Amino acid sequence: MITGSLVALITPMLSSGAVDTKKLDDLIEFHIRSGTHGIVAVGTTGESSTLTTKEHADVIRQVVRTVNGRIPVIAGTGANATHEAIDLTLAAKEAGADACLLVTPYYNKPTQEGLFQHFKAIAEAVDIPQILYNVPGRTACDMSNETVIRLSKISNIVGVKDATGDLIRGKELIAAVAEDFAVYSGDDPTAVDLMLLGGKGNISVTANVVPTSVAKAAELAIAGDKASAYAADDLIKPLHTKLFVESNPIPVKWACSQLGLCDEAIRLPLTVLSEDKKATVKQAMMDAGAITV
Repeated sequence: MITGSLVALITPMLSSGAVDTKKLDDLIEFHIRSGTHGIVAVGTTGESSTLTTKEHADVIRQVVRTVNGRIPVIAGTGANATHEAIDLTLAAKEAGADACLLVTPYYNKPTQEGLFQHFKAIAEAVDIPQILYNVPGRTACDMSNETVIRLSKISNIVGVKDATGDLIRGKELIAAVAEDFAVYSGDDPTAVDLMLLGGKGNISVTANVVPTSVAKAAELAIAGDKASAYAADDLIKPLHTKLFVESNPIPVKWACSQLGLCDEAIRLPLTVLSEDKKATVKQAMMDAGAITV
């Protein structure tokens, strides 16, 4: 089972809009040095919705190649068309990813039965560990606990990233699934709470900026050290909210550019962080110890 702090890695880009492959390699090494437990490549924070299919597969291959087995790589392969998700998941398996992360279909708003059949079809088509991803605030599609429980009985569906931020719902889900089915947080502000309830890790946006701190909080929470986990998380709490002052990944890309990790470039229809939001994000970075001035 993959556990701990799993960074929802940004995809660095050049001002031309092309993927910056040099900075991508540098980012991977930065996270390995910093104690990140696993990398999620080309998830929604990695701008999967605006990369071409070829770029998507190329980034997964590069991440797998550069990581070279040092930490797990989870490839984002979700789509709102089942056939497209299968194609991306096949590409991730061929690249050597350890697992795939599949967001619920966005915009077309399937029923719960449609969600079940969608994920079942992908699992049956590609023999690779698969993690479901529920983020209704971004997809307009909310996968119920009951549907997750049904899907958890499929052998290669091994976990779910719950980005609802609803701890009552998360606790009920953890209690209902088998011990070998992982529930991960996808909501940085409530991640420590979910891990203390039995969650296995945090697929984190904040980890892009302060990876060592997020990894420490995750380790403590998973170990059940409540006081120390909260103390570690308190130091970085400003980032959990301020990295969402505009649509993700706009603020986190700008924050990473301030650390010299990448350019602030981002693909349309997203645009770079607004001038009037930069001071807010910078102050949060200072409060969290990411920068000093």
